[in-house]
Amino acid sequence: MDQEELFAPPGEAWQQVSRKLVDLRRLVLLITVTLVAGAAGVVLGLIFGAAGVLPVVAAALIALVWGLWLIPRNWRAWGYAERLDDLLVTHGVMYRRLTVVPYGRMQFVDVASGPLERRYGLATVQLHTASPATDAKIPGLPAAEAARLRDRLSALGEAQAAGL
Repeated sequence: MDQEELFAPPGEAWQQVSRKLVDLRRLVLLITVTLVAGAAGVVLGLIFGAAGVLPVVAAALIALVWGLWLIPRNWRAWGYAERLDDLLVTHGVMYRRLTVVPYGRMQFVDVASGPLERRYGLATVQLHTASPATDAKIPGLPAAEAARLRDRLSALGEAQAAGL
């Protein structure tokens, strides 16, 4: 078995999350690095003068370059596949993960969309089961796809739970 097949079984209709998730995460990275570097630069600038600001600028640039490199790779790693009896969710760049959630084990499905997600027309679908270890989430879905997936998963969960 190929190592990749362990986290993305072949023959499944894998769906990828929206490319807009890359833009959203880049914006969050830029805001976070700017705020943290700005605060650290002010504090270290007051204590050490201009020499204290240089390491902050260097660290901010390293964080930005690393984040800009990692974000698209992380986006490509997200995927989900709807099968007959369960949902597969895979993600992770360095530490890959495949979560299999049987429809009959789902207790409820959440859809969330914060202010920045709404600006990009995105939402996150969160699946809840009796065991927190098997909960799964799918970020970066277009709002219409998130609503469709929520409705389908809820219906399948109810139908399969009734058969238990």
